[in-house]
Amino acid sequence: MGTIEGLESPQAHTNGVVAIERKRPTIQERLAKLNGVFPMDDAVLEALPSGTTLLSAEHFSESAFTITGKITTRDKSGAKQVYFLKLICQVAFEDQGMTMLRGEYESSKIVYCVMNDFLPKPYGFGKYKTEDPPTYFYVSEFVDMDVTSRPDPSEFTKKLAQLHRQSVSPTGKFGFDVTTCDGQVGRTVDWEESWPVFFRKLLLGICQRDLETNGPWPEMERATKQIVDVVIPRLLGSLKENGGALKPCIIHGDLWEGNMGIVRQTNRSILFDVGSYFAHNEMELGHWRSEFSTVFRDKAYTESYLENYPPAEPVHEFDDRNRLYSLQGAINYSAGHPGSSLRKTAYNNMCYLCEKYAPIDGIDKYDPIIDPCITGATIVPHVDDAVL
Repeated sequence: MGTIEGLESPQAHTNGVVAIERKRPTIQERLAKLNGVFPMDDAVLEALPSGTTLLSAEHFSESAFTITGKITTRDKSGAKQVYFLKLICQVAFEDQGMTMLRGEYESSKIVYCVMNDFLPKPYGFGKYKTEDPPTYFYVSEFVDMDVTSRPDPSEFTKKLAQLHRQSVSPTGKFGFDVTTCDGQVGRTVDWEESWPVFFRKLLLGICQRDLETNGPWPEMERATKQIVDVVIPRLLGSLKENGGALKPCIIHGDLWEGNMGIVRQTNRSILFDVGSYFAHNEMELGHWRSEFSTVFRDKAYTESYLENYPPAEPVHEFDDRNRLYSLQGAINYSAGHPGSSLRKTAYNNMCYLCEKYAPIDGIDKYDPIIDPCITGATIVPHVDDAVL
C-alpha cells in the first residue's frame, strides 16, 4: 500500500471506486442449479440431539451469501422439532465458507450463553460428508420472527446493553478465539490487551481487503495512515469507563436491522447472523451510522442505548468515536461489494477526523454534502448500492 506500511496497491482506481467484474456466482444462480431441491446431509442430523430423524427439508428465507433452509425432524420421543440450516458451498467461496460459519457458530454459542432469549439456540457447525461440492453448514433453533418491523427502541437497546454488560471476556482482553466475519469478509480479531491496538489492527486488516477489492487510492491511503498513527491513539488511548479501564464486551459484530427480528410469539427482539468479538461496547453502534442501516440511524436507538449504557469518558467525544468506529463497517462493505459508494463515505469521515484531530496535507477537505448523517442518503444492502 502506497503510504501505509505493509499493505500493497493491487490495481488502478477512479476516484476511489472501481468496477470489478463479479467472479462468484450469485446466490440465485447457485439455487437455480439445485432445481428446487434443498441439499441435506447426514452430518447435519449428527449435529442435532441424539435420536433425531429427518421428516422434511425445504428452502426458507433469503440470504445474500448462503443457502438457507428449514428442516423438520422427529426427536427420539416422537415429537416434531424444527431447525434453521445455513449452507455455504466451498466451490463458490473457497475456504471462506468454513470461516464464515465457524465464526457464526462460535459467536452464537457465547451470545446464547450470556442471554438465551436474544439469539436462536445454536446446535452445530460442520462439513457435509458429501464431498462434491465441499459444503459447510450451521444449524440452529428455528424461530418464527418478523424481520420487517422496526423494534421498539427501549426494549431492543435495553437487551443489547444487557448483553454487553453481562458478557465477560474469557481472557480479559479484546478479541476472539477464531476469525469472525462481517458479511463475507473475515476480520483481524487476535487477542490484545489494548483496545486502541486491537482497533488499529482491525481497521488496517479491513483496509487491506478493500485495497485488494477496489484498488489503490493514494489520498485515502494517506488519510488511513494518519487515522491509525495519530487519530486512534488520540481518541481511544485515554478512554475510561466509570473512571477505570474499558470492559471488553461481546458484540454482535454486524448489527444493523437486517440481522435482527421480532419473535412473533413473544413480540420481543432477537438477533441472528452474528460475527462477534470482545470489543469496546460503543463499537456495536458504529454500523448505525452507515448508509446500509436505515432504521438504526434513527437517533432514538442510540439515545435509548446510551440511557442503558452511558458513553465512555470523555463523554463529549462520543460522536467522534462513533464516526471512527463507523469506518470499519463502511470499508468492510466496500471490500465485500466492489465499486461501493461506501468507500467514499469512509474516506470523507477520515477527512473529518483528520481535520479535527490531526491535520495533514495531501487529502481532501471533509464535505458535509456527501455525509449520509447529514443528507440522509441510504443504500439497499447486498445489491448494487445506488444512493436513495
